[in-house]
Amino acid sequence: PRQGGAGGYQPRQGGFQNRANGNGGGFRPGGNRQGPSTLPTVDQSRQPSAKKTFKGKKQIYSRKDDEQFDDKFFEMKKKSETPMNVVPKEIDIMETISVSDLARKMNLKASEIIAKLMSMGMMVTITQSIDSDTATLLASEYDCEVHLVSLYDETVIESDNDEGVELKYRPPIVTVMGHVDHGKTKTLDAIRHAHVAEGEAGGITQSIGAYSVSTEKGKITFLDTPGHEAFTMMRARGAQVTDIVVLVVAADDGVMPQTLEAISHAKDAKVPIIVAVNKVDKPEANPDRVKTQLSEIGLTPEEWGGETQNVNISALKGMGIDDLLDAILIQAEILELKANDECRAEGKILESRIDQGRGIVSSVIIQRGTLRQGDPFVAGIYSGRVRAMFNDRGARIQEAGPSMPIEVLGMEEMPNAGDPFQVTETEKDARAISSKRQELKRFEDAKAVKKVTLDNLYSTIEASEVRELKVIIKADLQGSAEALKTSLEKLSTREIRLSVIHSSAGAINESDVTLAAADSNAIIIGFNVRPTPKAKILAEQERVEIRKYNIIYKCVEEIQAAMEGMLKPDTKEEVIGMLEVRDTFKVPKIGLISGVIVSEGVVRRTSSINLIRDGIVKFTGKISSLKRFKDDAKEVSTGYECGIGLENWQDVQVGDHMEVFEFVEVAKKLGKTIVEEQKENAKKLADATKNEAK
Repeated sequence: PRQGGAGGYQPRQGGFQNRANGNGGGFRPGGNRQGPSTLPTVDQSRQPSAKKTFKGKKQIYSRKDDEQFDDKFFEMKKKSETPMNVVPKEIDIMETISVSDLARKMNLKASEIIAKLMSMGMMVTITQSIDSDTATLLASEYDCEVHLVSLYDETVIESDNDEGVELKYRPPIVTVMGHVDHGKTKTLDAIRHAHVAEGEAGGITQSIGAYSVSTEKGKITFLDTPGHEAFTMMRARGAQVTDIVVLVVAADDGVMPQTLEAISHAKDAKVPIIVAVNKVDKPEANPDRVKTQLSEIGLTPEEWGGETQNVNISALKGMGIDDLLDAILIQAEILELKANDECRAEGKILESRIDQGRGIVSSVIIQRGTLRQGDPFVAGIYSGRVRAMFNDRGARIQEAGPSMPIEVLGMEEMPNAGDPFQVTETEKDARAISSKRQELKRFEDAKAVKKVTLDNLYSTIEASEVRELKVIIKADLQGSAEALKTSLEKLSTREIRLSVIHSSAGAINESDVTLAAADSNAIIIGFNVRPTPKAKILAEQERVEIRKYNIIYKCVEEIQAAMEGMLKPDTKEEVIGMLEVRDTFKVPKIGLISGVIVSEGVVRRTSSINLIRDGIVKFTGKISSLKRFKDDAKEVSTGYECGIGLENWQDVQVGDHMEVFEFVEVAKKLGKTIVEEQKENAKKLADATKNEAK
């Protein structure tokens, strides 16, 4: 440092210091200082102690030190907050899952999942969804097991537990099953002393009817399921909510296809079966034959040493009905059916429909808890609030307990038959669960859209050549619409595909007609419903066909006939005449003309010819000219002579024969359905496996 001199920086004694007037210590300009170039004297009283000096230094450098310390601390903190990438042993997913959701469930970064999928040859983004098979494959690399769950398992509503609550006896829920026309509804009628069967179309039950019957020994809730094969889903749903199955078998018919199916539904649901042998008053009735048939399939009657109760009844004459009720109540006592009636209500949707003036009406069977007016609930994927409740006789009620079949008003949208019905704590909860389920449902539906890849390009092109019949189904009940959709989609064959573009309950309205009009060949099927006046006018303008039915198999038969009409007809050769060549002569600029006589049938200008020599067809082609003397002729009949020129053929000899034929179109029949083909292939495979095993 310089020793003095004007204006230079000078070191001050006492180090760096904080000045009282705010001008910090340290180096400072000397200004216009005069005097000798020696160090100036410093006022000792203002000089801080050594301790303070140390503090001053600490303050200046402390900020940097603090920053370094903070950074280290922050890094440590970050490490402790970031969870270890521990992949769980098992995860639950639905049919499809987005990459981001899978990453969250597996505690992995989305980028890691995407990288893995890329190595597997799949280019996906974080928002795209992958199917369950791909997810399972990916998870297996991390030793993680994947469980497929339904929409409702993903958004479970916690049930109230039964701890400390006295469980009370509830009436048994009894499902009446059996083959079509075996007398299920008649049996129920005899029990209820009502006349439901007369109101059913063709005397065939088309939907689940739920009834509560009071007997001297207690209440019983009955579910009447349709017997027709199309309603398999409805019967399966009936078996899910039921406690006891009453299997109605006609004594004259014996065990039939839907009887076997009903037994399998009951066994799947692990439900006890009571056999009611109906129509025993008929002269051709043979109840013992029925017992033998049932014993062969594992339903041995009690009197033969088995466990199945058998009751002989005649629904028409009212015979044996009390015995049947006794059998049901005995079975119910054995099962000890109890339920908590103090918790939030839970149940199942049996059926849904749109009622003019009341909106969406759903038939619900309560399984536990008590449902009260005003309760918020979630039915399937939709939320709602109980606006009103009605019992099976149509009387308005304020609350409903376990095993009670009721009709509920207040749904925001139409739930499907078989959907769970659960009451929530608040309406907010109901809406939150509903919106989550709807989002998951949309997600599931989106996966159904198939993308064209190089692998499936050929099959996609092939599929685009398949003719398609598009239908819109409207029914009085959601379950009927679903059953009809299943039945019709089974009609699809390799040549013609039937696709249901929309199916729901309610009257046929303008939006349905507009939807059908958008597709050139879509037809509307109304099952027990009619078009609204506006829809009818619009359908006439747009030339949209509306077919109305009230019995399901008639609908299936007619749609099958319509599909056959859409097929390209087969063409076949039909021989219409025979000619014999008597002479040949050449005509300038025209070529060879054959002089022939029509030995049988007729020859037309538009016909085709097979030229036959010594029994061998030498040429097949068209007629280029047909003349009678010098005039052109359209047609020449048996016994007449004419001159014929053949197109692009000159080699005709005397004695040759000509076969005259035309192509006629023959209506084509539908081949085997895809379902039938799959069954056949499975059977062949099973047979082949058996033979190999031998």
